[in-house]
Amino acid sequence: MTDFLLELLSEEIPARMQEKAAADLARLFKEEIGKAGLAAEAIESFVTPRRLALIARGLPGETEAVREETKGPRASAPPQALEGFLRKTGLAREDLVERDGVLFAIVEKPGRATTDVLAQAIPAIVRAFPWPKSMRWGVASGSTASLRWVRPLQGIVALFGDDVVPFEIDGIASGAATVGHRFHHPGAITIGSAQDYAAKLRACHVIVDAAERRAIVRDRAAALAAEAGFSVVPDEGLVAENAGLTEWPVPLLGRFDPAFLEVPREVIQLTLRTNQKYFVLNDAEGRLAPAFICTANIEASDGGAAIVAGNGKVLAARLSDARFFWEQDLKVPLEEQAKKLDQIVFHEKLGTVADKVDRVVALARWLVDTKVVKPGEDVAQPETALFNNVSNAARLAKADLVTGMVGEFPELQGVMGGYYARAQGLPDAVADAIRDHYKPAGQGDDVPTAPVTVAVSLADKLDTLRAFFGIDEKPTGSRDPFALRRAALGVIQLITANDLRFAVARGELLDFFADRLKVQQREAGVRHDLIDAVFALGGEDDLVRLLARVKALQAFVATEDGANLLAGYKRAANILKKEGIEAGAAAPAGDYALEPAEAALIAALDRAEPAAAQAVETEDFEGAMAALAPLRGPIDAFFTDVTVNDSDPDKRAARLALLDRIRAAVHKVADFGRIEG
Repeated sequence: MTDFLLELLSEEIPARMQEKAAADLARLFKEEIGKAGLAAEAIESFVTPRRLALIARGLPGETEAVREETKGPRASAPPQALEGFLRKTGLAREDLVERDGVLFAIVEKPGRATTDVLAQAIPAIVRAFPWPKSMRWGVASGSTASLRWVRPLQGIVALFGDDVVPFEIDGIASGAATVGHRFHHPGAITIGSAQDYAAKLRACHVIVDAAERRAIVRDRAAALAAEAGFSVVPDEGLVAENAGLTEWPVPLLGRFDPAFLEVPREVIQLTLRTNQKYFVLNDAEGRLAPAFICTANIEASDGGAAIVAGNGKVLAARLSDARFFWEQDLKVPLEEQAKKLDQIVFHEKLGTVADKVDRVVALARWLVDTKVVKPGEDVAQPETALFNNVSNAARLAKADLVTGMVGEFPELQGVMGGYYARAQGLPDAVADAIRDHYKPAGQGDDVPTAPVTVAVSLADKLDTLRAFFGIDEKPTGSRDPFALRRAALGVIQLITANDLRFAVARGELLDFFADRLKVQQREAGVRHDLIDAVFALGGEDDLVRLLARVKALQAFVATEDGANLLAGYKRAANILKKEGIEAGAAAPAGDYALEPAEAALIAALDRAEPAAAQAVETEDFEGAMAALAPLRGPIDAFFTDVTVNDSDPDKRAARLALLDRIRAAVHKVADFGRIEG
């Protein structure tokens, strides 16, 4: 058994594409050689900024011989059928084998050399590789038939054992030579086999294992920070990105002027992380430290001093720009900034951002007026103050969209508005609401609980949903350009976390909330069919009440009584469906002597129906389930002892009506017909 090494050398592969590319290479290789009947004992893939590589361990020297048998026509078939089969197989009549009057084509395919399979498979993989974005280059790029790769492909190493697997892709011949680090060892390196690949590259300042590079970045950054009395703000995404930008990562610590700390932390952090790919540091008290860690791609002779100095100059320029925006924005009150919102189009059918603000203000005030959102119990905040704060926060929530800082850093919308509001003396509740009104922005994000913030955040998201549904701009499939699914999830989280009681929507929008609710509750272990069972009753647009009903239902159907009642209900519902009897359509006819089981079921229903209805009315859904539970025994006995389809039409009609009563009683809680199992 022999190992195979493949390396595809290119210009820099974007860091965000590397992990998937390595996985895709392993997957495609396995699939392609599998077509020839080959399988490796193990496949490892590697990726650096300049190379995508793979080692397939334990490949045989050749594929196994294959005997293919194809069934043909009967020996007595018309000549046309025989001729067609011969054309299909490429054989002559005398080559066919006859068994039991049927002709068979038998082809013995000898084993193929694994090198031949690889020489055919690798070009196919390269040409079909699923890069998110790729390019053509050079003279050949004028033709759409030319090779596409993420960046210009420069070399191919293909070694089966210590032998080169010969093939060519777009004029690039496979071989055993690659190059080391772009600066430390730019010359050619000859690889002997898969066994010495990683070691030879390491000797030339290239670490091919991405996990090892990540560990170097993470551990060295933490050590440098600790030596300076700081700590690294955890950021695994940035660890991966720095590892993806370097073949020989060398973290270095630099510092910046503490005067820049006058600028809000989020601005500095975003500048360091997003613009410069630097790690953010905290001091011992958890405050932002005037320092950073960058990751070089070389072992500098001066220990990295020049690299740190150069990065520090670039960072100082960026932070100076940020401070300029901060100082200029502070000179203009949010009230004045908000007046510019009528110059920004929200949507061509929905007007400007100023128009949206007007709608959000009205909706937020309604949430307070109707006491959906109430003053916090632990805050001396009478309803008048709440109303005023909600009005101000809603009116100013979008004002920072026209500031210089948000123009430069769109990610900070809301956050900067909160800073400006506080700096201009607005109440903390208003500043907090402006800062947090986009929350929650997804699963795992903080859910606001402060009354002013809840009112403005909820109003903003509800307006977005109602507005876009009103102009028929709904999500379709995977397309959701206005992030309406995220908005709906945010509404659900706000409502359930704060126990807000109101009709959230009607019609199509309510159905949309139902779908989002299933997604949101699935992670909490709530069954989607139970949500369907409650929604199916209709008229339920209070999400807090709905979830309380669903959770009580889930607990009930997990019990023996619940499971048996569900089975009895479905038996009754199936009979009614077969008879074509809609809810409430059956009626008893005439008098007759009741069977004991029949009388017992009627008595049980007489007790259960009003008790369940009363419990539902008071939103005691556990009590409603408890009221229905005693029906289990009488229903079982009824189906055991009583014939529903009696020959006596009066008995049959009365018993069908009794089944309809069972269905109606259960439907006071949920549509059990929607429950699986």
